[in-house]
Amino acid sequence: MLRIYNTLARDKQDFVPLRPGEVRMYVCGMTVYDYCHLGHARLFLAFDVIQRWLRASGLRLTYVCNVTDIDDKIIKRAADNGETTTALTERFIQAMHDDFDLLGIQRADHEPRATEYVPQMLELIGLLEKNKLAYQAQEADGRAGDVNFAVRKFPGYGKLSGKLLDDLRAGERVAIDRSKRDPFDFVLWKSAKPGEPKWGSPWGDGRPGWAIECSAMSCALLGKHFDIHGGGPDLVFPHHENEIAQSEGGYGEGFVNLWMHCGALRVGEDKMSKSLDNFLTIREALKKHDAEVLRFFLIRSHYRSPIAFVEPMLAEARTALTRLYTALKGFSGAGKVDWDEPHGRRFKTAMDDDFNTAEAVAELFNLANEIGRGRKDLAPQLKGLAAVLGLLERDPQAFLQGGAGPADKDVQDKIDARLAARKARNYAEADRIRKELEAAGIVLEDSSQGTTWRRA
Repeated sequence: MLRIYNTLARDKQDFVPLRPGEVRMYVCGMTVYDYCHLGHARLFLAFDVIQRWLRASGLRLTYVCNVTDIDDKIIKRAADNGETTTALTERFIQAMHDDFDLLGIQRADHEPRATEYVPQMLELIGLLEKNKLAYQAQEADGRAGDVNFAVRKFPGYGKLSGKLLDDLRAGERVAIDRSKRDPFDFVLWKSAKPGEPKWGSPWGDGRPGWAIECSAMSCALLGKHFDIHGGGPDLVFPHHENEIAQSEGGYGEGFVNLWMHCGALRVGEDKMSKSLDNFLTIREALKKHDAEVLRFFLIRSHYRSPIAFVEPMLAEARTALTRLYTALKGFSGAGKVDWDEPHGRRFKTAMDDDFNTAEAVAELFNLANEIGRGRKDLAPQLKGLAAVLGLLERDPQAFLQGGAGPADKDVQDKIDARLAARKARNYAEADRIRKELEAAGIVLEDSSQGTTWRRA
């Protein structure tokens, strides 16, 4: 039985899909105004592994991950660049796909864009107004203003985050706006401003607020009541709290059964984020580190655990991944998982325990150790289990020879020169070449089949 930690229940729960054998999952995606950073990679790799395991468990998954392509930051960045919001978002959506592809993050089944679902948002806002949960504010000059959600009229507000409105001070996570009836009310529809993208609506021209898009898109694609909703830790409040209020307040039924939130990627005491200007983009990181090493580093910890980002830990991750690839050296067959084999059973037990990748990865190392002790028959099992996590899918020799250092041709030239020196019985020269390569991080391995090499 798969057990998952539910943020709403604050406990692990047996996962029972609303429809037998079928899972519907929505994850809040990117706001595309800049390149993705490693904090984003941590989030989407976590849910990549989760969706892989749900499918590997035989469940029929519909996975939705949205794209926010209209937002204050997008409008400002486009204006600063002198380009349209569409040109800006198209460029960064492509960059996101390029970065995610390199990290092995599989595409969601649906990737809806906010601008494509404005009619559904307007329909939901209309339901909220009908249910006395939304109102249109009046500007100081008497003009019709934004449409806001009346938070205090929704009795369940705060059930996800555990926050009570009366315990919060206005201005600490909410913007003070005198046109609101209550400081905690949030915007559903923003009235149009000169020069900004806009859509027509019963409340005048404008554009959607942030939270309404996820309620509209998730319910349109997955139904008004679905299984799993996920995101980063900073979305619990107010974004996901607002989604619950909108969806349940508008449609009059339960919204999501199980809420999942991953841990942050931390730099020192703070989470990695653009607002703190302490981020490293994925493409910057990939200039220095192998993509699979980054993937391994970010998924080997439990998805709910914060990860401290320090460069030496990536070197350690490469060393650890090298151990796994070394166990597969010489194996060119396909991976094949035997879930009845002891390692397979323990791997499954770990993943069924709230997607415990830390324990699952530990089982990969147990397998590698046994292979190293002569159990070559376990190589397909190691390769097959690792593939469930999106690991060890490259040729082992290619990985072991990759990375910084001398080019492959230079290494092979030196190996050929060493072989020629040995044939000429010039062992001093052969030893010198070996030591020169070792100093460059190249390890030679001689066997009856010849000499192979890998990076240390």
